[in-house]
Amino acid sequence: MDSHDATLEFEYETPSRARIVAESVAREIGEIDDERSRTTITRDGSVVFLEITAADVVALRAALNTWFSLIDVAERTANVGDAVVRT
Repeated sequence: MDSHDATLEFEYETPSRARIVAESVAREIGEIDDERSRTTITRDGSVVFLEITAADVVALRAALNTWFSLIDVAERTANVGDAVVRT
């Protein structure tokens, strides 16, 4: 199956922000995966890594779009949380 792959790296200002984002999207690992694509997530300090493998280019593109959207939502939610805590 693993004929196409991508590694995404997201670097954050602090390890705690990276942990929040990683834990937020990690819940989707296994839920989104199917016979055409698989994703793993790891974190090293302030960097979150997503490794996507896919059977074909269409499945890779779909997985990339999904994970970019999930990361974006996690980042925006964390920013809103920061704003609430500061007020």
